[in-house]
Amino acid sequence: MAPFISFVLITATPLASSAQPRAITQPSGEEAARIAEIGWVLFIGAAVIFAAVAAMMALALFGPASVRRALARPMTIVGAGIVFPVLALTALLLYVLGPAFSATREPESLAARIEVTGELWWWRVRYLDASGELLFETANDIRVPAGQPVEFLLKSDNVIHSFWIPELGGKLDMIPGRVNRMRALARTPGVFRGQCAEFCGAQHARMLFDVQALEQQEFQAWAQAQRQPARVAGPALRAGEQLFQRACAQCHAVRGTAAGGTLGPDLTHIGSRPSLAAGVLPNNVGALGGWIAGSQQIKPGNGMPSFNDWPGEDVRAVARYLENLK
Repeated sequence: MAPFISFVLITATPLASSAQPRAITQPSGEEAARIAEIGWVLFIGAAVIFAAVAAMMALALFGPASVRRALARPMTIVGAGIVFPVLALTALLLYVLGPAFSATREPESLAARIEVTGELWWWRVRYLDASGELLFETANDIRVPAGQPVEFLLKSDNVIHSFWIPELGGKLDMIPGRVNRMRALARTPGVFRGQCAEFCGAQHARMLFDVQALEQQEFQAWAQAQRQPARVAGPALRAGEQLFQRACAQCHAVRGTAAGGTLGPDLTHIGSRPSLAAGVLPNNVGALGGWIAGSQQIKPGNGMPSFNDWPGEDVRAVARYLENLK
C-alpha cells in the first residue's frame, strides 16, 4: 500500500500547483467586471493625480520665478492642497459607491439558489428551491447556468472562511452564526476556479472548488440528474458497496442506500465531479484509491482517517464502487 500512496502523493502535487492564473483583469462575470472597472478607474485616477503633483513640485523647485511665485500664493495652496483633493476624492468615492448600491437591488429572478458552507477543509454545496427546501447536495462542485443570475448563501459552522471566485465576483466572508449573500452572473459558459481567501487552518491553501457555467439546457439536465438517487451497484461492485456501508456510511451519504452520514461530503454522484479532496486530486479510480488509503498523507489534518491497513483489493473495490456513482 505504501508505494501506491507515494505515487498518488507525487502525482497530486503538480496538480495543486497547475491552476491557471487568476484572470482578475479579464472578468467573466458581471460583479467581477464591476470590480475590474473600479480598479482601473482608481488606478488611472491615482496615476493622474500623482503626475499632477509631481509636475507642480518640479515647477515649484525648478520652474521660472513667476511660476514659483504663483504657486506660493495662499489661494493656490488652498486650492491645490484642500479644494482639489476634497473634490477628487469625493468624486472617486461617489463613483465607487454607485456600483455598490446598484448591486444591492433585487434581481427580477434567480436561476439557482446555492447554499455553500465552509468546512475543514472542503465546501458543502446545497442547491435550494425558491422556498429554501433542499433539492440536492454535492461537494466542491458548483454548476450554474450561463447568462442568468444565481445567489450564494454563504455559511460556516467552524471558523471564518472567505468565498472567492476571482473571474466571477469579489470575496465575501463566511462567518459562523451568520448567512452572507452573494449574487453572481457568468456571462458565458466556462470553468472557473474558486478558493478560500481567508486563512482557516493547516490546509487553507488546498481548499479549492470548481465553478462550471453551463448552457441552460445542460444545467437543467445536470440538476435533474443530481436529484436522482445513486445508481444501483451491479454484481461486480457489490463487494465495494458492502465495504463502504460498513466503514464509510457513518460519515458519508449516498442517497438511495443506507448510507446517511452528514459529517463528510455527500457522495451520491461523486463519480461525476471533476476533482477530489477539494481540488487536490483529479477524479479517477486511482486517485480515489489513493485518497481512501492515504488521505492523511495527501491532506494532513482533514477529517477523514487513512484506511492504510486495508488490503489493496478492498481499497480498489471501494474506489471502483465510488467511481461508478455518476
